[in-house]
Amino acid sequence: MARRAAIRMTADELVRYVADRTVVTVATMGPHGRPHLSALWYVPQDTDPAATPPVPPLRLASWTYARSQKAVNLGRDPRATLLIESGDSYDQLRGVSLECDIELVTDTEAVADIGLALARRYTPGAEVELLRSVVAEQAPKRVGLICTPTRIASWDHTKLGGTY
Repeated sequence: MARRAAIRMTADELVRYVADRTVVTVATMGPHGRPHLSALWYVPQDTDPAATPPVPPLRLASWTYARSQKAVNLGRDPRATLLIESGDSYDQLRGVSLECDIELVTDTEAVADIGLALARRYTPGAEVELLRSVVAEQAPKRVGLICTPTRIASWDHTKLGGTY
């Protein structure tokens, strides 16, 4: 158990790690009882490392097509597990698993706000008004996803100093 505690990220490390990464893998429950995995871009929200138990309020926002399998799955069961990870060798493995309750956002203006936040994060330097117009065209076909963790597990094997 001490080893597990040694690799766990602090709240501050967790917030920084999630902010620095760009892709989250989302697992929803498919219609036939098997996990459905998909990758999404996301925007961290409410990142307050000073928060107290059970987990820091580390919410993620994203969007997807309203008719996508993940959106349909979340309409049926609004729970998902999210995974953000990095590292190519054991001593470099870092990641966070977030068991989340997912809020599906259907208000077009709110969906557009999420889309604009995503566009600004993933196309730095682009003209905001251009991004806003592109997002406005997409928003009616999409739903927003607000992912609120109920349980977080993290690991950072770089803390082991190369030992196993």
